[in-house]
Amino acid sequence: MLSWHSFKSSAAHGTVIEQLHSANESEIKDRREYLTRIVAVTQFLAKQNIPFHGHEEGSSSHNQGNFLECLNLLKQFDPFLQSYSARSNSTYLSPASQNEIIESCAEEVTANIVREVKEAGMFSVMADEARDGNTEQLAICVRYVAESVVKECLLAMKTLKEFDAECITTAIEEELVFHGLDKLKCVAQSYDGAAVMSGAVGGVQARFKANHPEAVYVHCYAHQLNLVLCHTCQAIPEAKDLFDLLQSVNSFFSVSLVNHQKFKDVQNQLGLQPSELVQLSKTRWSSQLRSVNAILKNLPAVLQCLSSINNSMAVGLHAKLSRFSTIYLLMMFKNFLSVTENLHIYLQSETIDLAKAAEYKGAVCDTLRQMRTDEKAVMLYDTVRTICAANQVPEPCTATRQRQKQKRMEVYVVDSSCGTVSDLSDAEKLKRNLYLPCLDRMVGEMDQRFSSLNEQILKGLQACNPGSDSFLCLEHLRGLADHYNVDLRTEEVLVAKNYLAHKKESLSIKDIQCVFNLLDKVMFPSLTQVMQISLTIPVNSCSCERSFSVLRRLHTWLRCSMGQDRLHHLAVLSVEREELCKLSQSQVIDRFAKMKNRLYSLMLKN
Repeated sequence: MLSWHSFKSSAAHGTVIEQLHSANESEIKDRREYLTRIVAVTQFLAKQNIPFHGHEEGSSSHNQGNFLECLNLLKQFDPFLQSYSARSNSTYLSPASQNEIIESCAEEVTANIVREVKEAGMFSVMADEARDGNTEQLAICVRYVAESVVKECLLAMKTLKEFDAECITTAIEEELVFHGLDKLKCVAQSYDGAAVMSGAVGGVQARFKANHPEAVYVHCYAHQLNLVLCHTCQAIPEAKDLFDLLQSVNSFFSVSLVNHQKFKDVQNQLGLQPSELVQLSKTRWSSQLRSVNAILKNLPAVLQCLSSINNSMAVGLHAKLSRFSTIYLLMMFKNFLSVTENLHIYLQSETIDLAKAAEYKGAVCDTLRQMRTDEKAVMLYDTVRTICAANQVPEPCTATRQRQKQKRMEVYVVDSSCGTVSDLSDAEKLKRNLYLPCLDRMVGEMDQRFSSLNEQILKGLQACNPGSDSFLCLEHLRGLADHYNVDLRTEEVLVAKNYLAHKKESLSIKDIQCVFNLLDKVMFPSLTQVMQISLTIPVNSCSCERSFSVLRRLHTWLRCSMGQDRLHHLAVLSVEREELCKLSQSQVIDRFAKMKNRLYSLMLKN
């Protein structure tokens, strides 16, 4: 009878082994369900750049840190956490476990990026370096086309022990080899204009090209536009003096709380909308326009406030700012920088292509050339006269005698002024000495730059652009295809011309990406590959700089003891938030379980 009852029990509930396996599977499911909450909290804190640890994380602490406090908050509303009791040796809440979960999330994000790059079959590499405390960080990003969308993603954040070209190139190559991307086609590389990066003989681009002959070098267009404006100011002394003056005015009102309060009071008295002056940046020239606009908008308040403060600094700033030539320069640069402002913003985008960027650059140059007329100069002068009259700034007197260079200094070459200044006594002299030189220098710099690629590549890129006159020109396309060893078929180009001509009747085909999305890879295999190459070539290296912006939020003075591995992983999760949101928590737990031998199993049998 005992055997009979045992047999019936086994038939109903399974054998002892099956019951043990079922109980073990139930425990694994509970542990994975518990880890799901921990992974979710980790992803939330990483995405928001919030610190994990607290000063005191003991059970008696009133503030155990963001990580534990978030879990305690979830426990108040989550029945599972209220009923589940983790074993004391497998709570997965220790700093070591946190680092492993962060690493699992980051590696899963990077694995998805690498998988997309391998599916694309080609990529471009971008790199930039920046100082982070006492270390030098190198950000490495990749650009590729995935699911008909151009993407730029952070691949790694590495510490540089040496700062020469060989060390930087080695770091980039090691990262590509580690992720298995070294055998793929690298179509381009983009860095800033520093000699260690852009050097044609021993620079990073030359060393990298030795291993990847097809990878053309693109000098970051956003940096090039900054250099255009920077060199313009260096060539015109009055322009350099103007921006030095704006920096001094901003410092005068921002450093002293007393002066800042007086400035706000004067704004209220004059009925001006409260606003702040803008600090200048040597690398972000879009801030120069905002600074010029802020001074012009608050000019009455600035002049009145400076005149009411009785110290040598205020008197000197008021004397310089209340000159007719200073107001003329402010309005002149407002007009010039307003033309280049949108181009500066556009060149920092991730999805732009090189052909469209060159097209817009040409349009900006043409606009600046059209401003080189007597009519525009007269309009500028009249506008400045109106502003000066409203702020009681005297118009220059034409009878003012020009200062002469001291004769005893004629045979010397000096770096500072020795008495000779530009004669800015009337509209014609302002135009000849300020307006035309600045305008000509800007146009000349823009024409000279933005042409680091050879003519064959540029013509091929223009032939991919539907807005170009040479769109789908077989000769130009073949030059681009030959550089990347693509066997472009003439029949595909001819058929594509007719196909796109029909599509233009019902669709707006505005850029290369539209063309790439319309062409079927089976119907146009070689032509779509050429289009993909043109989309993969980067225009800037701004994605690397945006990665460094994350470091300012991660590596604060309260988190200065963070190790490089944890910093790298948190940077990847913060920069690639979109990929982080797509992560499956089950995949993260599987990666976490496989990192090392765990005391308790976390993997379910298929």
